[in-house]
Amino acid sequence: MTKRPAATRRAPKKGAAALSDDALLDLVQRQTFQFFWEVAHPVSGMIPDRTDRAGKAPNDWVTTGGSGFGIMAIIVAAERGWIARAAAVERLMTIVRHLEHTTSHHGVFPHFLDGRTGATVSFSRKDDGGDLVETAFLFQGLLTARRYFDRDTAAETELRNHIGWLWNETEWNWYTRGGLNVLFWHWGANNGWGLGHEIRGWNECLITYVMAASSPRYAIDAEVYHRGWAVGRWFLSQRSYYDIELPLGMPYGGPLFFSHYSFLGLDPRGLKDQYADYWEQNRRHTLINHEHCVRNPNGFKGYGPDCWGLTASDTPGGYSAHAPDNDLGVITPTAALSAMPYTPEQSMRALRHFYEKLGDRIWDRYGFVDAFSEQADWVADTYLAIDQGPIVVMIENHRSGLLWRLFMSDPDVQRGLRNLGFESPHLGKR
Repeated sequence: MTKRPAATRRAPKKGAAALSDDALLDLVQRQTFQFFWEVAHPVSGMIPDRTDRAGKAPNDWVTTGGSGFGIMAIIVAAERGWIARAAAVERLMTIVRHLEHTTSHHGVFPHFLDGRTGATVSFSRKDDGGDLVETAFLFQGLLTARRYFDRDTAAETELRNHIGWLWNETEWNWYTRGGLNVLFWHWGANNGWGLGHEIRGWNECLITYVMAASSPRYAIDAEVYHRGWAVGRWFLSQRSYYDIELPLGMPYGGPLFFSHYSFLGLDPRGLKDQYADYWEQNRRHTLINHEHCVRNPNGFKGYGPDCWGLTASDTPGGYSAHAPDNDLGVITPTAALSAMPYTPEQSMRALRHFYEKLGDRIWDRYGFVDAFSEQADWVADTYLAIDQGPIVVMIENHRSGLLWRLFMSDPDVQRGLRNLGFESPHLGKR
């Protein structure tokens, strides 16, 4: 396991010479990556849902989606030389082998599982089976790894093969509940379809339909996308907020993770279908979120052009999906930082403020803590996998497009996007 330089463990000193933009992005990505490298479960290699500031997890539970984000962070680390390529392959093989012996539900993994035994951990009383959305986040990472580790060596060939076996055995079309034109989020042997949660847009789940359409053996028909995802209550918006028109989504766009999770691998640049231009959707969603914090209609302390970003995170009272219409005075660093591709100037301004002005409170062992509220004089004592991962990945996509290029080059993904009617520069001309 690699060790980071001791200097990066310390909070920045006020008044110290400012780092260049590239140096600061390097520092933030690398230190945030260490969360995924150092706190990984010792048996499975998968990632705890959360830890405290020292990196201690409360139990053996690991998260499926957060591990997918972590896989993508490991790819960034290997590409930038923070870890050896062979060490990355070894870690990913540990994860994949564990998944092969994990309880799955028609090939779909649960939200949480035991990092030692692979047993399903109930997320709630009736959510004790497969979680299709978390599984989509996981495979977004695994398919990206399959493209990156492409060398003709025994270790990398083995990794690609094992990823392919897991991918081929995932029964995405089972989650149409017998052929209905919509995907369902959950199914389990104990409670069946008891939760009844249909996956309809607009939210973070676009990647689920793309993965389901891309499956080599268990693909959904395009009609499931058009009659399921695209007819959600909050799908078409075409309303304006703060004088910014929003093509899709709920009022004010919802929490910013909607524009992050599916787009760690999906390249929104030039990605279009009959419903939206997804670059414009994500950019405008981000600008609305930023403008809300600048105007600060609730008068919360600390908000402004230097300090913005509302998304799901811990709060002084638990956990909440922060958004302009659910603004509790809590700023979550991943919101602005993971928006770097969409709003580079505004995001860099926030990054400098977080690091140079607030770093003595919110910068720690694994980068920025989950959230803070100057209004409540509160700073989270936690790191969350689903918040740390997009920081590493989306900053990298801003800098080099690495994860976008890898994921969008996968032949299965390309076939799935074409089947759903998407256009993208990665797909070429029809």
